[in-house]
Amino acid sequence: MVGYQVAQCNLPNLWQPIYDYCVLRIFASLKDEAENLQVENLPQFMANVRNNAVLQIQNITDSPATILTIVEILKIISSFSQTILINKPLMTDFLKTTDVIGSDDTRDTWVLLNKNSTTMNASSELLNSTERIVRRLRDESISILTNISSLNKTSITAPFSGTFGENSSSKINIPVTSTQTSLTVIISSAFNNVLPVRNLTYNNSSQTGTSINGDVVLIETNSTINNISLAFDIKNKTLGSPQCVFWNFNLLNGIGGWDSTGCQLKKFANETERITCECNHTTSFSILMSPFTLDENLAIVLDYITYIGVAISLGSLVLCLIIEMIIWKSVTRNDTSYMRHVSIVNIAVSLLIANICFIIGAAVVKKGVGPCSTATFFMHFFYLALFFWMFLSALLLLYRTLMVFSRMTRGAMMAIAFTVGYGAPLIIAVITVASTAGSQGYIQKDYNCWLNWSQTKALLAFVIPALTIVAINLLVLIVVLCKMLRRGVNATTQPDEKHPLMVIARCVAILTPLFGLTWGFGIGTMVSPNFGIHVVFAFLNSLQGFFILLFGTLLDSKVREALVQRFSLSNLSSIRTRSTSAGPSSSSGFPFFQRLRKRNLYNVSSPKMSSSNSDTATDSYAARPLL
Repeated sequence: MVGYQVAQCNLPNLWQPIYDYCVLRIFASLKDEAENLQVENLPQFMANVRNNAVLQIQNITDSPATILTIVEILKIISSFSQTILINKPLMTDFLKTTDVIGSDDTRDTWVLLNKNSTTMNASSELLNSTERIVRRLRDESISILTNISSLNKTSITAPFSGTFGENSSSKINIPVTSTQTSLTVIISSAFNNVLPVRNLTYNNSSQTGTSINGDVVLIETNSTINNISLAFDIKNKTLGSPQCVFWNFNLLNGIGGWDSTGCQLKKFANETERITCECNHTTSFSILMSPFTLDENLAIVLDYITYIGVAISLGSLVLCLIIEMIIWKSVTRNDTSYMRHVSIVNIAVSLLIANICFIIGAAVVKKGVGPCSTATFFMHFFYLALFFWMFLSALLLLYRTLMVFSRMTRGAMMAIAFTVGYGAPLIIAVITVASTAGSQGYIQKDYNCWLNWSQTKALLAFVIPALTIVAINLLVLIVVLCKMLRRGVNATTQPDEKHPLMVIARCVAILTPLFGLTWGFGIGTMVSPNFGIHVVFAFLNSLQGFFILLFGTLLDSKVREALVQRFSLSNLSSIRTRSTSAGPSSSSGFPFFQRLRKRNLYNVSSPKMSSSNSDTATDSYAARPLL
């Protein structure tokens, strides 16, 4: 063995091994040889790897480092194979080596490897190496059978139906192909031991009660197949809730996991021991079964909650901004009210743009890293701006409560507010991009346009500032409440600032815990598969715009009074306009009312004049409409 071990001293003179990085010497030498291998020596080298793997099988099964070394060797061989055609003997040696490192005795070792963050992609790399070398098989009929694996390559024309695997445990139906197609099928129980049960919803590689409950079938064709049907014999009949899945190498930021996209479960009443799946692509298929609810159904529920909530949120934010435009002059008569409404407007604008970026991100998630990274950057920036403007509201409350007679100019407050409200989020967002772009770990590639978590923990660049602001705001609220209780509200504020400060306090007291609780559940979704946590987070997060409209605008009595006054004046103005336009036409038709209006106007405009001055009064009346 070569390498080293990491041990921990628990008791005096007693060391407990923690990590074992020791590799069988022969495979360490073979890896060094593989890195300098010539293509013409590939068949002999592969045979040498297979012979040593079979001879050392007892020592390999309990050595994680040796298994990882063999995976690296097979990866190098698959890379070399891209320049040549692979014959049957070389492919046989490759499968026999895979049988050794995927035998039943290695199952526990693979569980440990799939749990470790530094080695959890090894299983995906082994499967990918197998798929790559299979694509380079010679264009001829090939049949290989090993202890736990089988390979069949043949030429087919549609419709095609065939059974594969030990005891014909898997059946493949291809109804339509455009031309004669080369079909390669590998069924290996080694991958049942190697591949974990992780997927997008449950990132944990060792889900309790979930298992691969059928063959892992690897299918390769030389032409596109739009529809394929696979039937699997069920291994454990006590499990329920089957899922038709394929291995997605891009899932979980390139780590790989099971994905159900494009596959549907078909249930037949007469098939109680077999599961049928229909998919619109070809790759590595299997079925996952567990005692829990189907992942795709959960995802659909969460999607409905999210998109309905976001639509309500967008409408609420637009309405909030319209209301602020209508009542702006009426409610911003002092500096405190002015800054309060500036904060509300910027909070609404930030969340509105962030939600729009969320919708754009959902649309471009499959368009590549560039568009998805752009949407993620602006979401990160504007979500942070939302929290920083909440922070500024709390600071304004603290400043006006503690510094009762101190006056800062409106211009100075605006400069500080916009510098902190948008400058700080911009700095954080730019640093996040700069620090993670090199490792390609900025976003959650291929399935979600948002900050990476599993690889670089870039999401902490949002979580830490947001939750820190929540904590500071709650602390500010406690200080302000203590100050008011000790001195009284009137003693701690100017008379004209009492109402806006109370509204700010209410907003901070309600919105800060609400937003903090929302993103607290967001952290919960990263560490727990509990469906309830995901539902609560989706519900609260998608309705933030409605909460801002309700608690920041509609519950403010001054805002409601300004709206009532504005619409009352509009109605009164409309009535006066109609009365003025109706005057000339009515006076010409009814002389009696015309004389009555003249008399009334004379009495009002010239109360001290006698009746003999009626001509003057008439002239005065006649001149009024011209003004």
